[in-house]
Amino acid sequence: MRYGIFADIHANLEALDKVIAAYKNEAIDKYLCLGDIVGYATNPNECCQKVKEIASITVAGNHDWASVDLFSLNYFNRYAKEAILWTKEHLSKDNGYFLSTLKLVYQNEDLTLVHGTLNNPADFNYLIDIEAAQETFKLMQTKVCFVGHSHVPGIFVKDKNGYLGYLEDNLITLKDQNYYIINVGSVGQPRDGSPLATYCIYDTEKKEVSIKRVSYDFQTTRKKIIQAGLPAFLGNRLMIGR
Repeated sequence: MRYGIFADIHANLEALDKVIAAYKNEAIDKYLCLGDIVGYATNPNECCQKVKEIASITVAGNHDWASVDLFSLNYFNRYAKEAILWTKEHLSKDNGYFLSTLKLVYQNEDLTLVHGTLNNPADFNYLIDIEAAQETFKLMQTKVCFVGHSHVPGIFVKDKNGYLGYLEDNLITLKDQNYYIINVGSVGQPRDGSPLATYCIYDTEKKEVSIKRVSYDFQTTRKKIIQAGLPAFLGNRLMIGR
């Protein structure tokens, strides 16, 4: 099975279109989305529609739930809150219903999906350090768990002796004795210093996970954000991947 796993689109249609086009060359069997389809940029409906068309499973992100009143706006900074309020005004009824049906966690025989952490997933905490990773490792019932939320790709590894490490590799071969938490990065708002859209492929036969990047027209996304009256910061950050 070859999974295409992606996260944190944030209504960035230009980035999502390029990621989908890149996936078409990867012989993907099944697409999985780790949430935050909406928020920040200006194409929530188009992005929801495309995710509904290709992803067999989508788990809820904090922006998704906040946009349909399932998560408190008090969690967000002023830029994110303003974008969520804008999204609430522009989200179609059908897409609002879609976001309201998203669950927090998904698990099958190959993998686990969650937007933030497995411990208290409805709190949407960030999994960005060894301590947070340890809590999720304790709850994993599969060898591999895929997460998003931080917009920074990376891999936590727990070996047979319980030692935890962190990798920034773009391609790894999974070892049977290890457990892995893999952050797939962000399609629509990378924060690791690169403006390139990020996506992930998990090949269960080869036991390989690859994190890939693709360029997109972030200037168009930026212009649309500013023209919509959203904070210019949300558009400007796309140029520097922050």
